[in-house]
Amino acid sequence: MALHFTSETPEDQYFVDFGNLNKLQAEQLAQLNSLVITFLSTPDQASQLVSQLEEFSAENSVPLNGLKNITKSLLIFFKAALKRNLSASHVKDDLVQLGLSEEKAQLISQQWKSQVAAISRVAAGQTLMVNQLIDMEWRFGVTAADSDMRKVGNSYLQLKLVVDKGGKTEEMFMELTLPQFYSFLHEMERAKSSLEYLS
Repeated sequence: MALHFTSETPEDQYFVDFGNLNKLQAEQLAQLNSLVITFLSTPDQASQLVSQLEEFSAENSVPLNGLKNITKSLLIFFKAALKRNLSASHVKDDLVQLGLSEEKAQLISQQWKSQVAAISRVAAGQTLMVNQLIDMEWRFGVTAADSDMRKVGNSYLQLKLVVDKGGKTEEMFMELTLPQFYSFLHEMERAKSSLEYLS
């Protein structure tokens, strides 16, 4: 079974939780999924999610502990889908493989499709606000002598990054070979173009 949201074999709890989603009516599933997606687009309101889950549990006679497990699995699934930039069809395929019925997987994937841009903007904004680059210093060098002759003559780049970690600054040091640096540069260019696309 090749899942798109993870390269590893999912835990059995995923199959249990997504199987339990089949027990919900379509409107209940849409309401629960809407709560989860709303939380992902406004994560600073975590206390609201808990109270909304309690209300949902009481209104629909769904055990709260089971509902919390399902919600946790949905959150992990959606965060992984966001990280891997999954399309609605890949989300649907994965949900079906995890045990959700075709119709209910279609419902969730449509909700995902309509909200993924908003969730992506929030995730990118949080990442940028927490780990904002303040300063960078770099130094280029060539290994002149080493006990391993294969390393002599290799180029390297040393980076010192000063990052704002939510109010306090932290210095981060990296030493990269030239291929690692070009790979890093390529990833930064991809991140920049993604951010420009989202804004």
